Amino acid sequence: MTQLPDRVQRYSEFTPDNDPYSERDFDAFDHAGVRFFWKIDYFDRSLTFGSEDPADPARTTRVLTLMKAEEY
Repeated sequence: MTQLPDRVQRYSEFTPDNDPYSERDFDAFDHAGVRFFWKIDYFDRSLTFGSEDPADPARTTRVLTLMKAEEY
């Protein structure tokens, strides 16, 4: 399963249909016959609220959620 985070990191199949706001923070892919969803959320440094400035790494903690689509 260590291949899955690497697959998210290398993901580049964004289109206007699957990423209409050019956020590049969600999509899905198939791996070994299983469908996976992934999502990146941007929190403040305390992980309490959404980041006020997601582009600023000094103010933002990014969290990756990766899950089997069937578990959604």
